Amino acid sequence: MDFDVATDDRLTTVDVTDRVAETLPADCVEGVCTVFVRHTTAALVVQENEPRLRGDLESFLSGLVPDEGHAHDELDGNADAHLRATLLGPSATVPIEDGALALGRWQSIFLVECDGPRTRQVSVTVTS
Repeated sequence: MDFDVATDDRLTTVDVTDRVAETLPADCVEGVCTVFVRHTTAALVVQENEPRLRGDLESFLSGLVPDEGHAHDELDGNADAHLRATLLGPSATVPIEDGALALGRWQSIFLVECDGPRTRQVSVTVTS
């Protein structure tokens, strides 16, 4: 199952937890859910949905990877986005228990946009 996520900023986070949960098959009681973003300048993470922490994540990534000064920028000016997405990774795996995502109390699934604004395709695969 795939769904699209529209982003509105160059570097931002979008909570996709509910969208992922909606894709779970009704007959799946236990299993594994793998969420994958089909882009090299976006990532997925499991983290707390707290606005200040989300801002901290964006600031951390900006501080860790400078916006400019990379060889790939000569091609299309987005090397920073590729490097930030590489640090985080394109997927997240979450267990399914009792027909629901078995996330911890404070955990949510986020798409991390590193080269927006764009529309991103997210793929969800469930194995039961």
